[in-house]
Amino acid sequence: MGHHTRQVLRVVAAEVERNGQFLITQRREQAIFPLYWEFPSGKVEKGETDEDALCRELEERLGVKVKVGSCTMFVKQQHDDYTLDFYVYQCELPSDQTPRALKVLNWKWVHPHEMESYPFPPADAQTTRRLIAQEGEEEEVN
Repeated sequence: MGHHTRQVLRVVAAEVERNGQFLITQRREQAIFPLYWEFPSGKVEKGETDEDALCRELEERLGVKVKVGSCTMFVKQQHDDYTLDFYVYQCELPSDQTPRALKVLNWKWVHPHEMESYPFPPADAQTTRRLIAQEGEEEEVN
């Protein structure tokens, strides 16, 4: 049996928080999911660590240098011809760094409850739902 092993795509995304808001970027017109919003992210290339890939992607896309922290979420999605392994890392954006739209159409700081009004690709949507749920829990405590 010619068992065809599906290609595994490993994608890392940055959860960058500042004053209760998260950094999201908008895909360019020619991308898959054109004009969708997402957490700054990219593919991990051969020989790269997740941390290397995230630092490189955020520098290429937004011109910023981030400090990569712990992994907060993992989503596995099976597609017909590939498997997507999507890892989310908490990243810190030093206060002297301001994003610039280099390889993205646009970027924004948004509160979790505002995220529902932005279209997100499926893997990112799971992350936004988790952030919205977390925020709800925190509000009940106060």
